[in-house]
Amino acid sequence: MQKPNAPKRSVVLAILAALFPVAAVAGVPADPLHSSNWGDIAKKYLTGGEIVFDDRVKVIVPSIVENQAQVPITADARALPGVVRMVVIADLNPIQKVLTLQTGKAQPYISFRMKVEQGTPIRAAAMTSDGTWHVGGIFLDASGGGCSASSMARNEADWTETVGQAQGKVWRELDGTARVRLRVRHPMDTGLAKDNTPSFFIEKFDVRSSSGEALAGLELYQPVSEDPTVTLLVRLPASDASIQFEGRDNNGTIYKSVLPVPSHQSALP
Repeated sequence: MQKPNAPKRSVVLAILAALFPVAAVAGVPADPLHSSNWGDIAKKYLTGGEIVFDDRVKVIVPSIVENQAQVPITADARALPGVVRMVVIADLNPIQKVLTLQTGKAQPYISFRMKVEQGTPIRAAAMTSDGTWHVGGIFLDASGGGCSASSMARNEADWTETVGQAQGKVWRELDGTARVRLRVRHPMDTGLAKDNTPSFFIEKFDVRSSSGEALAGLELYQPVSEDPTVTLLVRLPASDASIQFEGRDNNGTIYKSVLPVPSHQSALP
């Protein structure tokens, strides 16, 4: 994973460790990424149980970041049994918490895009049913400005007419899961832009089957990119013909979408 940049990142982490030695925090394991914010992050976001670093929790980031406002991130804890919740955190962002996935019928996996203000450790913390937090992470090498830039939608005179419009697709997989991708038009304003645009973002999504069964829950925060696009893996009965999404933004507006589910695909008998 990101092998071409591994030596460079090792040098960066070594320099950070030398310049900013991290004080030990009681009950919090030493951070392999040498982040000066790790102790505060652990105490603030990873409460209620033991914290361990675990290679089974993977975070995948690009080796080169071309757009700091649209950085693709994948958090994958499928190798870890019993995950009930996943949290994604960017240590050096002005708003550190990025999203939370309540797994339900979903696998502990999510792919999405986010904003970064500078190079930062990106972490995924997976809580298992015994209350333990299993943490994985990687250093994202990026220039900054993604969190403090105005959304592109603000340049369009009719942007209010497209807010909430959605598109997506569902693919059935051979193992009985469904790969679900949804994109919703929304500016996802952080409130940090120089034009003083207030914070305006989708803050939650409930994912349900056509029969109303809860499949997964998402809590989103301002660092999720404009027009948020998420990919999930959910367990879905073969009889279900659709997946329902219901979202809400921080102004109280409700967004509803229904994605049709194909009954057959080439991977299935």
